[in-house]
Amino acid sequence: MNFYDGFIIPFVVGCAVLFTVVLYKYVRWFVRLPAADKRLVRRNFFSMQTLRGIGEVFSECLLHRRIFRVNPLLGYMHMSLAFGWFLLIVVGWIETIAYLGGRLVPIHGHVFFKYFSTSLPHHPVWGIDFSSVMDALLLFVLSGVLLAWFKRLRSRAMGLRRTTKHTLGDRVALSALWFVFPLRLLAESLTSAIFHNGGFLTGAIGDALAAAMPLRTLSTLESSAWWLYSCALGVFFVSMPFSRYMHIFTEVPLIFLRRWGIRSGEKPKSFDHFQLEACSRCGICIDPCQLQRDAGFNNVQSVYFIRDRRYNMLRPEVADNCLMCGRCEQRCPVGLDLNTLRLNSRSRLHDTPSDRRYDYTAGIDRSSGTGKTGYFAGCMTLLSPKILRAMERIFNASGEEVWWADREGGVCCGRPLKLAGETNAATRMMRYNEELFRRHGITTLVTSCPICLRVFREDYRLEGIEVLHHSEYILRLAKAGRLQIEPGEELFTYHDPCELGRGCGIYEEPRELIRCAGKLVEPAETREEALCCGSSVANTALNDLGQQRIARSVGASLGETGADAIVTACPLCKKAIARGTDRPVYDLAEVVERHLA
Repeated sequence: MNFYDGFIIPFVVGCAVLFTVVLYKYVRWFVRLPAADKRLVRRNFFSMQTLRGIGEVFSECLLHRRIFRVNPLLGYMHMSLAFGWFLLIVVGWIETIAYLGGRLVPIHGHVFFKYFSTSLPHHPVWGIDFSSVMDALLLFVLSGVLLAWFKRLRSRAMGLRRTTKHTLGDRVALSALWFVFPLRLLAESLTSAIFHNGGFLTGAIGDALAAAMPLRTLSTLESSAWWLYSCALGVFFVSMPFSRYMHIFTEVPLIFLRRWGIRSGEKPKSFDHFQLEACSRCGICIDPCQLQRDAGFNNVQSVYFIRDRRYNMLRPEVADNCLMCGRCEQRCPVGLDLNTLRLNSRSRLHDTPSDRRYDYTAGIDRSSGTGKTGYFAGCMTLLSPKILRAMERIFNASGEEVWWADREGGVCCGRPLKLAGETNAATRMMRYNEELFRRHGITTLVTSCPICLRVFREDYRLEGIEVLHHSEYILRLAKAGRLQIEPGEELFTYHDPCELGRGCGIYEEPRELIRCAGKLVEPAETREEALCCGSSVANTALNDLGQQRIARSVGASLGETGADAIVTACPLCKKAIARGTDRPVYDLAEVVERHLA
């Protein structure tokens, strides 16, 4: 059987370009990985993590399980295109083997098999009617194409308020992809009209075409259709590495690299490229963004940040205008580490190797008190004296002897500077505080600020010192019988701070304490879906008006619960939400302090 015709050239050229560019990118990125990352690959390559990675590739790259969880209709659309195309390729190869045995078939053989196999007898092989099976798979893929067309026209009907804005490369690739499978259906149906070798779908369309036009016209149209199909594939393959569709291939190595322990860090590195080009720009991260929902920013969301960084056109106004609340990261179907990528982009834009602004930190020690339990209030708690007083009464009521790290002033935990991209200055503050904690010999460190809590747990070197949020610590005191909390009838609703909930995974402890003091009613968006207060220290671009708009939206959402008061567990959130509601807003420590026996 001759597997050559002129129309295969666009397809073959497209495959060659795609393979060359993708291989070049992967080799370059891998070679530039730090030595420590390469050691992780060598150590974990032959491990259970590789097997788990294979399972994740199947469930996420083909079945799109995460998208199904967020939006079943979108999940089906992505799955039908990815898994359906995969099955067309696999079953197509099986079909060629079934008909031709072990004969060597070129790469394009199964793609254009219906065209080249017209001389073969049309009958089931191995008891399988391959023509009908391939038609069923093609229909499966076409259903996804129809949904993709519909999504561009009516995104809200697909569960998306907004879809992404595409680059020129994206539009070229998308247009080619949209027509690949309809053109395949047309080409195979025209061949079936002439040679009667189609399945239930292409055969029926072919019979209708044969009845409607003469053989000469069918032959001319058939040749044109196969050319158009090959050209659509060729254009898609050539544009794929330069468009969002690079994610089709890049998500696979990303999954394995993550399984082997490689992560992005606070400084840019080669692994970041795997994350950047694994983004499909699906747009799922747009709707959760409160900057888009409440503040009117439509070009700073993670999908656009990733796009701009990938194409080396990232501007500070995009990199800096993000709450880094984690709502988009929690929704991302690829599991990209969006906040870390944003952070190391800021580091590249803003960090200075030598910064003498914080020389004043040397020698400052205004701590007071003794005890193995240390309390670090943090900047925002110091600006919220009611929280500080509530914590003092709680300590006294429990009989805890406390070392106060910064009640009379001290050095910031460093996370605000880190989030702004000034990692070197932040590190200086961290090292100062580490030495301070060590010098005073504490074994437990308590803070009321989730911002401080997260940096203490993630970036400080505090081996031997247990770090607790005040919600964890107060609940421990209550369970040990060292605090007596009297229940009341007040109805509370609770706001999960971003850094405490999505950042540190602390959800239950604050709720347990609230139930000890009163009744709890949950807002519509809570726990992992909780709203950001809008005053995040991570956003260095949003003005006060934008912060107030978000605060009013959050206050309204919490107010819809009908609660008597709003409770949060972050001093910054308390101040921000209070600007957007007329209901009382309390810190968790204040609620406990009011209900102490």
